Amino acid sequence: MTTDTPHQPYGTPDTPRIAVRGEAHLEVDPEIARIGITVTARGTDRRTALEDLTRRNAATLDLIKSYGDAVEKLETGAFSITPEPARHGRGERVRAYHGRVHITAELTDFTALGELATRLADLELTRVDGPWWALRPTSPAHAEARRQAVLDAVQRAREYADALGARLAALVELADLGAENAAPIAMAAPAGTMRAMAFGATEETAPPLDLEPQRQTVYAQVNARFTMTPPHL
Repeated sequence: MTTDTPHQPYGTPDTPRIAVRGEAHLEVDPEIARIGITVTARGTDRRTALEDLTRRNAATLDLIKSYGDAVEKLETGAFSITPEPARHGRGERVRAYHGRVHITAELTDFTALGELATRLADLELTRVDGPWWALRPTSPAHAEARRQAVLDAVQRAREYADALGARLAALVELADLGAENAAPIAMAAPAGTMRAMAFGATEETAPPLDLEPQRQTVYAQVNARFTMTPPHL
């Protein structure tokens, strides 16, 4: 009968192990930009507020859709119609009704983004928030960061082995940071965003905003364990 060799998590004098962390930080141009649009309406009765809100919402959607392929995603979020009680008087008297619709648009053409944001902010009772710059989840930048993190781990381990007069023998384990209950990476807070509120339509359209895309930082970290030849101490 043969017995299994007991697991040696820390290596042996004949087969020492090296544990390192590889890191990579890349700065790349954003691929998409998101803006939030809030369309509002106010009326003394519910029907008027709802009709105004419906009309403004349709005009806003038509304007965004007119940019064609520059708009990659268009979504309608929360909708609300809220009564405002009268300040004085008895009973359940309503002073006015407030309507609100939230819309999110995602664009890939940043030249069109500045023009669209300006035209949206020029609409009646329409608020524009953003832009929020981002990369797609499938962006090649993520794969490149992971590749560079692995190369960094190999280089670090090789330098440790060289310092001991040894050389790397084999890779034992490679794990994403977090796969071993490690602390997650602290992401940077988003930069300041543009906000605009339009209280009424103007006769002349304002010039397009000149928006500078915010560079995106991509992080990648891996933990790696290697075996190496016996060192010369």
